[in-house]
Amino acid sequence: MDALMSRLDVLVTNPDLAPFLALAKGVRNGAVYGAKVRFPHALVMIFLFRSGTFREKVLLVLKATRQHARNLATFAFIYKSAMLVLRNVNPSGAGKEGRFDSFFAGLLGGYAVFGRKKTSITQQIVIYVFARVLLALAKLSVQPNMHPLSSLITPASRADIEKHAWPVFASLSWAFVMYIFRWYPDTLMSSLKSSMVYIYADSDHWDSFRNFMIYNK
Repeated sequence: MDALMSRLDVLVTNPDLAPFLALAKGVRNGAVYGAKVRFPHALVMIFLFRSGTFREKVLLVLKATRQHARNLATFAFIYKSAMLVLRNVNPSGAGKEGRFDSFFAGLLGGYAVFGRKKTSITQQIVIYVFARVLLALAKLSVQPNMHPLSSLITPASRADIEKHAWPVFASLSWAFVMYIFRWYPDTLMSSLKSSMVYIYADSDHWDSFRNFMIYNK
């Protein structure tokens, strides 16, 4: 066993194989991360809000976990493969990363994994990413030398914007989601709608102390 591990150590530390080994580890890490993130979330949401037998719920949890892990692993494979190809066809010199390589590799992976078929899992992942992108773009928008209007933003005004941006963003986000839930609930994602029904709609109904405090209904 020690001899085998030594050979494997030599193999995985070979610099000539590093790009391909990085691809393999990207797939591994995508699968592991997806499973770690989805399993507890699916476990809680399915056992709290889904009907069915214990066995059916367990199968749903495992299915959601497998889908999330597969999506992230597949995206990692496509993205890192595309980055490898783009680096080697770069007109400026093979092996050099282009300024927009990551954008085009992400575009390809995003379409192949998340864009061709919309499921509850892919939708949640994309919306999660989209929200983080908007927050990052908002931060970049007030940084120096980021766009033609950057020169108009003074250090004092930049600090003022950064101070008040989050309270405004948080308040408006909750204002819109509560308005949509009140008047157009079917447009919300099923998981969000279920949790909001539980907290805000079911809490308006009870006919005894049991379903007032001990259980929901």
